Amino acid sequence: MQIILLDKVVNLGNLGEVVKVKDGYARNFLIPSGRARRATAAAIKEFEVKRAELEKVAAAKLAESQALGAKLGGTSIKLTQKAGVDGRLFGSVTNADIAAELSKGGFAVLKSQIRMPNGPIKVVGDHPVSVALHTDVLVDITVTVLGETA
Repeated sequence: MQIILLDKVVNLGNLGEVVKVKDGYARNFLIPSGRARRATAAAIKEFEVKRAELEKVAAAKLAESQALGAKLGGTSIKLTQKAGVDGRLFGSVTNADIAAELSKGGFAVLKSQIRMPNGPIKVVGDHPVSVALHTDVLVDITVTVLGETA
């Protein structure tokens, strides 16, 4: 299916590009989330009329994300979980736990923006975690997991 991108999409393209993707990816994700439209002649003409407005909105989102990234960069958060004597957690620390802790600190971050390269944290200690605030803004934070004995 041919689509017009209304936003920058990782590993696909930038605003305004006409790309070919699988039908299911377009119908089930890109079009409902507002990141793309079908590339019909009428849609292309309509996009060219709105192009300046969409670029302005995209630039505003990027600037907002960069400002949040400047505040968030290098932040360290502490989470306490029940752990055994060997330092392994009873359970794990997930991206939802990290997002909730960042929200308590005043940062509006969704759990889908948290990138955990090694999966959920299962041991006590310091762990590097990335936060993808925008497709172009990736911020590294440190998550310190403290053990609480039962």
